[in-house]
Amino acid sequence: QVQLVESGGGLVQPGGSLRLSCVASGFTFSNYAMRWYRQAPGKERELVAAIPSVGGSTNYADSVKGRFTIFRDNAKNTVILQMNSLKPEDTAVYYCNAFLSLPATRRTINYWGQGTQVTVSS
Repeated sequence: QVQLVESGGGLVQPGGSLRLSCVASGFTFSNYAMRWYRQAPGKERELVAAIPSVGGSTNYADSVKGRFTIFRDNAKNTVILQMNSLKPEDTAVYYCNAFLSLPATRRTINYWGQGTQVTVSS
């Protein structure tokens, strides 16, 4: 079955770094765009970073540009979110998402991980 398993969350001081990993299984990883979302308490889920299936450019939320980097290893079915210069406002549950658009059928497919908690606090 389809699985997205995130890891790497935790407690870090402001200015610190964390590296989130998401390992996928049960579908053809290389066909899917991969995204990281986050959701802070009382707030809506927001898109943090995205990387296409092949080629193309990455995209980031304005709030994380220059601090976060997303990259993928299709051979290992893994997407990584490297987070540097963390701020307290980055505190949230971070979710891995696999996205596929099927224009011929006007359908989209979305798979989600269970989330990993990131807490930035002194």
